[in-house]
Amino acid sequence: MKEDQLTRINKYLSEVGYCSRREADKLITQGRITVNGEVPEMGLKVSAKDEIRVNGKLISDTEEAPVYLAFNKPVGIVCTTDTRVEKDNIIDFIKYPKRIFPIGRLDKPSEGLIFLTNDGDIVNKILRARNNHEKEYIVRVNKPVTPDFVKRMSSGIPILDTITRKCLVEQTGRNEFRIILTQGLNRQIRRMCEYLGYRVTKLKRVRIMNVNLDVPTGKWRHLTKKEIDEINQLVADSAKTHQDSK
Repeated sequence: MKEDQLTRINKYLSEVGYCSRREADKLITQGRITVNGEVPEMGLKVSAKDEIRVNGKLISDTEEAPVYLAFNKPVGIVCTTDTRVEKDNIIDFIKYPKRIFPIGRLDKPSEGLIFLTNDGDIVNKILRARNNHEKEYIVRVNKPVTPDFVKRMSSGIPILDTITRKCLVEQTGRNEFRIILTQGLNRQIRRMCEYLGYRVTKLKRVRIMNVNLDVPTGKWRHLTKKEIDEINQLVADSAKTHQDSK
């Protein structure tokens, strides 16, 4: 970033690889960010000349090589960058040598694939994606899956003051099914199941977009250049589709 170029503080923190814009907004609300010694208002514009601190630590605009990880999150690990609050947080668990943050989240009782990066730009693009952002899960429930359950789950369930989007649901075992979502409501699958009188006993994400889960639990790998290029293309196509539909 040029020294005199002004940008919103949440975008600035995203671009320098500190955190996502959403996380930055939380930090601002919590009063944990200062700009030139003062707590800023939401939306304040800053430049590289400003002294920006998070929890008292100076943030600098350094050009670091982008990092993209695919991690198989175990049950019990929390998807947060706030290492002061959560003992079992994803950052301390991975111990990656550079500052990274998760794209989206997986509930503490859930497991499976999650991306981590220091590229705030791709985080915002993925989180804004309306289509082509498929996430696939294998889910185990506390009683037998029925044809009616599959039909109702795939047709849309009323939760959180909305109706979930139609999705693919396929029975894979007596008490197990596969589901592919294109939205990410809070605890969506668990809430959908609860609405139909089922309780989730195991939930594992096995795919995000074009990337399949292929590392053991608790392990991670770097995304390949091909995978990153495909993600960028999917996100670009999604943004264009959303724009054309307006």
